[in-house]
This record gives sequence, structure tokens and C-alpha cells, in this order.
Amino acid sequence: MQLTTEELKKYPVFGIAGNFAEHLSQAGEDADFVNVKTKEADAPKGMFPIYLPGFDNFLSTFPLSSETIQAEFTDTLNLHLEPEVCLLLHVDYEENQVRKLTPKAFTAFNDCSIRRPNARKISEKKNWGEASTGIGQDWIKVDSLSSGDKLDDYHIISMIRRNNDVLAYGMDSPVVGYQYFHEKLLNWMIETFNEQQDFGPLEPLHNYLAQIGYPSEVIVTLGATRYTAFGETGFLQPGDELGVYVYDATQTNAEDVTAHFSNNASQPFNAGCFLHQRVSAIKNT
Repeated sequence: MQLTTEELKKYPVFGIAGNFAEHLSQAGEDADFVNVKTKEADAPKGMFPIYLPGFDNFLSTFPLSSETIQAEFTDTLNLHLEPEVCLLLHVDYEENQVRKLTPKAFTAFNDCSIRRPNARKISEKKNWGEASTGIGQDWIKVDSLSSGDKLDDYHIISMIRRNNDVLAYGMDSPVVGYQYFHEKLLNWMIETFNEQQDFGPLEPLHNYLAQIGYPSEVIVTLGATRYTAFGETGFLQPGDELGVYVYDATQTNAEDVTAHFSNNASQPFNAGCFLHQRVSAIKNT
């Protein structure tokens, strides 16, 4: 299935921080969460808003693009591709509390991030304007996140093309490698939507849901994979071509996925879903 831009503009978008082991330390952001306590050692650190339609600050700017990442490169800019899988979720409420999240579809996501060491909130590193985040055009329908269901067979892999060289960016990672997944992840998200407070880099999500009218659908991106040695310090540059694939490992493999990006990125990808973007510099006027 596909969603038009006008449809996407209706859906709030949230991200999960620290749902893949070692990603935060590779991104240089583990210190941001030093005072954030979790119930389990391997639990994600929290959730953050990326886009809130109709909100009263910068988060109301629609940042999603399936073609482009754009930013100002006038100064040194540490801009990272963040390869992820995202879910479209139906939300059920009871007495204005989130009571159930039902998966409807998934696609590839680039939770692109500017490494701003002095940012107060995670969201300040995510939404800096139009085309600051990436989302795949093709969605694959699901009706469950239960163990053994469709998504268990999928992997996430990413790469970039720079100066005609194709370079692995994120490590080939099974979706079940997320630290929280299946019903455990859904239950954790429900609790986080209802209970997360304004603390450190985190924000009061339930207050935000109330302010935007308790939306019945949301998009949640589940967390970035570990970087390759190149990806850890290989910040994006204008002209880079980006690929994020969520592929069915029962149908293809990492080598064939890389070949698709290298040779046929303009063609359909039949073994999953993918995101193909180019990085461009915003011209000052």
C-alpha cells in the first residue's frame, strides 16, 4: 500500500531512543540519558516526537520525504543517516489514556539526526524543517506484532553512494534484534505514551497527544541499528545517495539488496520495502 503526502500529514510521528544495543554510544548520545532510569537494563530510554500536526512549535513542520534530505551545510554539520523500520499504528483510548496499539503496516525510515551536543530535547535534533526525515513510499500491511508473524523474517540494512562508491552504513540487522519487540514493545509504548514526563531529553507525550486531539493513528519508528565503522563517523554530505531497506531474509540476502541499490535503485524492490533519498544543501537567500 501507499500513503499520499496529504495522508501522511495527518499522522503524528514519534521515535524510540535506545532500542538497538550500542547505537546511542556510537552516536555519541549515551551521556544525554545518564539520568534516565529504566525498569530493565536493556529497555529503550524513551520516546520523542518528530512531527505533531497542528502543534504550536517547530514540530508542526512536516519533515517527511521519500526523495530528499536537505539541510544547511554552511557550517560543519554532523548529519547522520539513521536506518529504521517504522510502524503505522491504530490507537485505542479509554478515558483519554492509550489502551491499545494495533499495527497496520510498516516501511523503511530514515530518522535522520543532527548531532547537536547542546540540544535540550531529542526532537531538536530531528525536525529542523522540510525534508529532514525519510520515509518509504511502499508500506507492507500487518495486523500483529506477535512472535512468529511477518516482521520476524525481515532485516534492516543501509548504505550510501558517495563519489560512485557504495558504502555500507548501518549493519545488516534482523528486526527481531530490537531490544524490545513483539507485544513487549507495544506494551512498553502504551506505558510510555501515558506516563513519560518532561525530564532531561524526554518530553511529556500524553500532554502532546491531548493537545493534538488524541489521534487515532500514529507512526512510530522503532530505533536505529548499529553503524558500520564507516557509518559511525561518516556524516552525510551534499550529493550523497542514501538507501534504507527493510527486506525479507527468506526471499533475498544482503548482497542482492546492495546490488539493487547499486544498479537498480530506481526500480521496484519486490522483497520488502525501501527508501531512496539524495542529500541536498539548502541555498541561503
